[in-house]
Amino acid sequence: MDVQIRPIRAEEFATYLRVLEASAHGRVSDEEVEVERSIAEYERQLAAFDDETVVGGSLVATFRVSVPGGETVPAAGIKHVGVLPSHRRRGINTALMRAQLDDAVARGECLALLHASEGGIYRRFGFGQATFLGDLRMETGRAAFLPGYQPQGRVRLLERDDALPRMRPIYDAVAAARPGMVALDDRWFSWRFTAPHHQKESPWYYAIHETEAGEPDAYAVYEVKHDWPGEVPRLELTVHEAMALTPQATADIWRFVFDIDLVQLVIAGMRPADDPLLWLLVEPRRMRFTLTDGMYARLVDVPAALEARGYASDGRIVFEVRDDFWSRNDGRFALAASAGSATCERTDEAPDLACAVSALGATYLGGTTFSQLVAAGQIEERTQGASARADAIFRSEPAPWCSLPF
Repeated sequence: MDVQIRPIRAEEFATYLRVLEASAHGRVSDEEVEVERSIAEYERQLAAFDDETVVGGSLVATFRVSVPGGETVPAAGIKHVGVLPSHRRRGINTALMRAQLDDAVARGECLALLHASEGGIYRRFGFGQATFLGDLRMETGRAAFLPGYQPQGRVRLLERDDALPRMRPIYDAVAAARPGMVALDDRWFSWRFTAPHHQKESPWYYAIHETEAGEPDAYAVYEVKHDWPGEVPRLELTVHEAMALTPQATADIWRFVFDIDLVQLVIAGMRPADDPLLWLLVEPRRMRFTLTDGMYARLVDVPAALEARGYASDGRIVFEVRDDFWSRNDGRFALAASAGSATCERTDEAPDLACAVSALGATYLGGTTFSQLVAAGQIEERTQGASARADAIFRSEPAPWCSLPF
């Protein structure tokens, strides 16, 4: 490899970001550069230089992510990795990933996370699919709820700057209770709902649901695309994010969305795999709910990561872990869970389960079971019944979800 890899300087940020976008055949405006700068951590944004020219890079954010048991753990959020077409197949991406993982270890982060453009690329770096995401396309005329629903409270449409402070406590409460959710600081919460996507032709709207006592308990952020064939309204509404604190608030905010005048189709992506709408609608098949791969997770430090999450039952499992990309995680590890927590230490004992480190990433947040991966040939069960025991120990509800498109 004939390139140099180092963190960027502040004055290199715009060029760096444009190269990352170009690597995915996209472009970025000056306005978008400044929005991305608001969350920039220059020391964690590595660039590959060919002489003095940026030809690739990897952008990482310092996150804390919720894990089963109610705790949050430090994680490296890999937001963007890209290499220009002119410099691919030279090992640049591999070198960037290795450098970012080394940095994560130095910072005490036991986990790395990303959304993959192609899952096959990142499995070879030890990432496993940790969450599923749901996409829905609901015709509003078929969006009736099951009998028994009674609306409560009210919905208010607010300007962005008025809405965000009311939305923030709702997001924080949902994030704390759901494995996979990222705890957002003020910079990231603002970034999530900031301007470059808000075109004048299709502005974003902020709907806040309040209880009868006037307390915010749900929100929906959406935009509407106009379509009037033959002067007949066929508007499409896209929900960018919807969060709620209670089942009642969930039903109320979605009832508001489905009942907006002139809208024929509601589209929502990045929904949890166990979306309550599946059990709320009279005709759930009308949602055309489809699952896709969501967030990928990689255990950077196997014992530290396994000790950081909570466990549903007591038990002991010995894992034999293979890490072809990073030998530091190769070996056998004994996990002993008791009273909701666990210890994990290296051992010479015979393993109960043998797998690649990516399989532990897939199971870490509770979205995939060991038995499923045994059935798929991704985990080898060396001790009969070990996968069922591991499933009982690692069991977690609700399904893991990451709503942040980082």
